[in-house]
Amino acid sequence: MRPDQHDPIPTVDLQTDRAHAARVYDYMLGGKTNFAADREAGDKIAAQWPGSRASARAARAVMHRLTRRLVETHGVRQFLDIGTGIPTAPNLHEVAQAIEPASRVVYVDNDPIVLAHARALLTSTPQGRTAYMDGDLRDPEKLLADPALRGTLDLGRPVALTLVNLVHFLSDEAALPLVQELLEALPSGSFLALTTGTGDSAPEQAEVASRRYREAGIENHLRTLAQVERFFTGLELDEPGVVLINRWHPDLDDSPVLKDHEVMSYAGLARKP
Repeated sequence: MRPDQHDPIPTVDLQTDRAHAARVYDYMLGGKTNFAADREAGDKIAAQWPGSRASARAARAVMHRLTRRLVETHGVRQFLDIGTGIPTAPNLHEVAQAIEPASRVVYVDNDPIVLAHARALLTSTPQGRTAYMDGDLRDPEKLLADPALRGTLDLGRPVALTLVNLVHFLSDEAALPLVQELLEALPSGSFLALTTGTGDSAPEQAEVASRRYREAGIENHLRTLAQVERFFTGLELDEPGVVLINRWHPDLDDSPVLKDHEVMSYAGLARKP
């Protein structure tokens, strides 16, 4: 059976009594898939940083731009998206398949509420494929062996590993070797597309957001530019390198166009030689 032919989705415990990063992000984007604990955490951030919701939308918009560039400029047709988050249209496969209908996407997340909404991630074009996996960046060996991944992606051909708004929930000691292990499993010509939080551009606002996440029980780590660049060691960085998300191939259709102090994430795209 094709991975996008909707195998039964199991019943899951949504753990709605505590904040979850994916649901807080959904709330900041204006979504409906969140609960009181998530809204409380989001409201505390917004109360001290009024621009936080616009920054969240900018973080979502850069994912669209990364995807378009991968398909249009670099000819990528396969995506492994880890830390997918709650479906918010357009999702990655919708962006990619609008340009190249034969694109294939495997989504990975370990949040039970993302699993509960996974159907929205399986609406592939007839020419392409999508699959959803209940998996974790912290277990790359299991992830790479999953039949849903193996049945959807050809790991003998280039794959874009997309890690959007994910690695700031892990320390460098944890995240760097995990990303490296995944990249080692991908062939030459594959790409790493990564965004992650920083305090470089707006130290006070970033610390507010980081502290509120920690108070809600959500681990997070702000990184400097040099720390973010470490994820791309040994790769060929696409221009303009690792930059703040508002500076990464800005699109005038993204509104509003934010200034540096209004965002707190870096973005980068690089090719595996």
